[in-house]
Amino acid sequence: MTVDMVKEISGEVFKTVLLVSAPVLFVSLVVGLVISLFQAVTQIQEFTLTFVPKVVAVFVTLFLFLPWMARMLMAYTSDLFNKIPLYIR
Repeated sequence: MTVDMVKEISGEVFKTVLLVSAPVLFVSLVVGLVISLFQAVTQIQEFTLTFVPKVVAVFVTLFLFLPWMARMLMAYTSDLFNKIPLYIR
């Protein structure tokens, strides 16, 4: 295994992780921004007001995107296993 192969595998890992985690992180960011704006406008500083909607939004996002995330991870894993003969040369 050469340094170029390690760089290629590492790049694919980071790309896959970013793609899989992006929907959940984006939804959490948007919900947090909306709730923070609401809190700033109304001056309501309640911890559960920020926590509960974010958790619900993240679970809904996971429920909706989990099939896509699983397909992405399975495709990456399958591709990695198929390339094992190339890596051990």
